[in-house]
Amino acid sequence: MKTTLVFGASLNPNRYSNLSITKLRAKQIETKAFGLKVGDVSGVQISSSLEDFQNIHTITLYLNEKRQKEYYEQIIQLKPKRVIFNPGTENPEFYTLLRNNEIRVEVACTLVLLATDQY
Repeated sequence: MKTTLVFGASLNPNRYSNLSITKLRAKQIETKAFGLKVGDVSGVQISSSLEDFQNIHTITLYLNEKRQKEYYEQIIQLKPKRVIFNPGTENPEFYTLLRNNEIRVEVACTLVLLATDQY
């Protein structure tokens, strides 16, 4: 099973990252979550440490461009097959770094991809 890491996960049910976790789980996609605050969303434990993750296929990003910089190397080291840049997370500098490391970049909305069976 291809595992998705929700990067920038929130415990706030009004945040899109939270909704994405719920929708990914509803589609029976193996889901992991990384965020600043630990907790549980739809049976998925949010971790505040990236050391807990391996064999990640997709990272769906919910951090703005400025906040992403501190995680560039850590995301690349996870060796995902693709990174989805959700609305508000667009970052051409990071696209280049990812592509240079043979990681596919997708500028899209995870919720729309899931709703239209394009995930």
